[in-house]
Amino acid sequence: MRLGILGGTFDPVHYGHLLLAEVCRTQLKLDEVRFVPAATPPHKLHHQISAGHLRADMLSLAVSGYPEFVVDRRELKRQGSSYTVDTLTEFSADFLGAELYFLVGADSLRNFLSWREPERITRLATLVACNRPGLPELKAEQVMEWVGAEMTERILTLHMPGTDISGSEMRDHVRAGGSLRFRTPRAVEAFIIEHGLYRQSDA
Repeated sequence: MRLGILGGTFDPVHYGHLLLAEVCRTQLKLDEVRFVPAATPPHKLHHQISAGHLRADMLSLAVSGYPEFVVDRRELKRQGSSYTVDTLTEFSADFLGAELYFLVGADSLRNFLSWREPERITRLATLVACNRPGLPELKAEQVMEWVGAEMTERILTLHMPGTDISGSEMRDHVRAGGSLRFRTPRAVEAFIIEHGLYRQSDA
């Protein structure tokens, strides 16, 4: 089994997330992509994020009807910060023999060595760095500079089509009274309206 793992806050999920997952699924011939909403992202400890169950529910609405996409709530069930190495360790135990692919934005590699146990992460899974729209294409030389030669061998880079959408931009748009049409699936947009999400300024 070839299993893709896409983590993040997904606050809210948008078409950029879904397109990244689909591009990786098709290009890497993944059998399944698991969306893993973080409980407490270590790099966002001082940011206010929506409750985990709301973010997971929006993900479920977004991927409904696509059996290759699965919402995995394991990080929401754990206590404390959501560390990638712990999540990948669980996946490797739960899916014995599976090839794991951890999907990230290419810009995330810039700080990869500050993650908990980065070398172990690259032993547990192949990192797939996706070039985001509007950013220069990631070159092998840049990856080597950021993570070192040994780990570079466990990192793939993929090019993403142009969809420059971000969760922060969407939250700002809602606070300004704007519409989320064509930024996220209609069911997610309706969920945000129904629950009154993102109307207040972040703490």
